[in-house]
Amino acid sequence: MSEAVETPFFKRPRKGLLIVVSGPSGSGKGTVLKQLFAHRKGMFYSVSATTRAPRPGEEDGKQYFFLTHGEFEKKIDEGDMLEHASYCGNYYGTPRSAVEEKRTAGLDVILEIEVQGAMQVKKSCPDCVTVFIAPPSAAELERRLRGRGTEPDDVIRDRLETAKGEIGSADKYEYIVVNDNVESAENIIDSIITAEKSKTSRFVD
Repeated sequence: MSEAVETPFFKRPRKGLLIVVSGPSGSGKGTVLKQLFAHRKGMFYSVSATTRAPRPGEEDGKQYFFLTHGEFEKKIDEGDMLEHASYCGNYYGTPRSAVEEKRTAGLDVILEIEVQGAMQVKKSCPDCVTVFIAPPSAAELERRLRGRGTEPDDVIRDRLETAKGEIGSADKYEYIVVNDNVESAENIIDSIITAEKSKTSRFVD
């Protein structure tokens, strides 16, 4: 009697997630993501593209993909930019092909980006997961910004004003994580990723 072949009801999704993370300067998102990468395997931090010249020590494909204006505009025309913006005469954006390459390989891609770009990604990649990291209060945000000791008062005031607008857009995200403790915030994002991987839509075409 031959043994029955065990066939699973569902095949685990091979494609990785695209997790879009935003938050105001001082929210601690960089620290939280650094912890997440240290503790969770199968993650990739998305590399942006720019038309500005490389700075000393920067390598193509590491800090940025360095493109000419013509190359960047061609990618825009071909739909190969998940999002893009122009700043001080240069383009900045996220190449779709680079992100999809990592996702197809099964890696979960983290894209840390400001609100305007996140909304572009949400539109061009509907299956992305959007997470907004917020400080616990305005007072704590100001304390963190001043604690850096690297910026004058006028810059801090500008950052606080910008933060108000960004926090006002938090309701456009699927998840809000209040970062009053780095370990706790990291655990919440880790749980979000785990839950997203079990969504029915990830298993059913």
